Amino acid sequence: MSTPSQEHPPPKQTQEYPGRTSEMDPHPRDEMRDYDGRGLLAGKRALVTGGDSGIGRAVAVAFAKEGADVAIAYLSEQEDGDARHTASLVEKAGHRCVTIRGDLAEEANCQRAVDQSVHDLGGLDILVNNAATQKPVQDFLELTTSQWERTFRVNIFSYFWTTKAAVPHLPDGGAIINTSSINGLRGNKTLIDYSATKGAILAFTYSMAQALQDRGIRVNAVAPGPVWTPLIPATFDEEKVSNFGAQVPMGRAAHPDEIAPSYVFFAAGRMSSYYSGEVLAPVGGETLPG
Repeated sequence: MSTPSQEHPPPKQTQEYPGRTSEMDPHPRDEMRDYDGRGLLAGKRALVTGGDSGIGRAVAVAFAKEGADVAIAYLSEQEDGDARHTASLVEKAGHRCVTIRGDLAEEANCQRAVDQSVHDLGGLDILVNNAATQKPVQDFLELTTSQWERTFRVNIFSYFWTTKAAVPHLPDGGAIINTSSINGLRGNKTLIDYSATKGAILAFTYSMAQALQDRGIRVNAVAPGPVWTPLIPATFDEEKVSNFGAQVPMGRAAHPDEIAPSYVFFAAGRMSSYYSGEVLAPVGGETLPG
């Protein structure tokens, strides 16, 4: 299945925010169909925010294939179908999936997502902070205070609130994985507020790795490059969508399935017990300074 690139551009398309997987052309690979688990997360319980589609879906399914029960938190009724499909994939892998709808820009919903995960799964071992929003602007002066605040509330406030709610439940050996972005590493002139939050996520990751070291909780981040998810046609115009990902050295966007193994690596103590405060950057061959 192709991804957007110079050689295989998708049809021009847009969607109503926050987007649906079923309306994307081409459909992303986000079901981990070719992934074989090895029991790396046997008996673990995970909460994945933004878990209904895209990277979150692929992570939830990969975790299930590695032996974990999973809860997914997602935004709205519009995404119920995507959430149900993710749940069916997790259950097909032989594990429980709890679906939790609610806007994580509100602290109470972050607390509820953690509480329900702990109650329904019987505890919590892994937290994946992955929920995100974006809205491009062509001129910095178009960026409103309300948009700035909304982006920060979803992309970084929710990470703080969900982490704060989860830490009392996470055991020694627990793991927190935060989703940053290539834009948090080098900025983006049309995604200024988004890039600022993704940079904040990196600093949050570094700081929390230090703060939770004595508790035995590892905190790491994944900072992907362009990934073909519903957020892309739901936030970019048709021209941008038709060229999405073509600028990276590999000439294409990633599928979510290509990003999810980074989360498995950080979640599994057998693979990454000596990693905390680290960032994996699957960015399609782009070389970063530093």
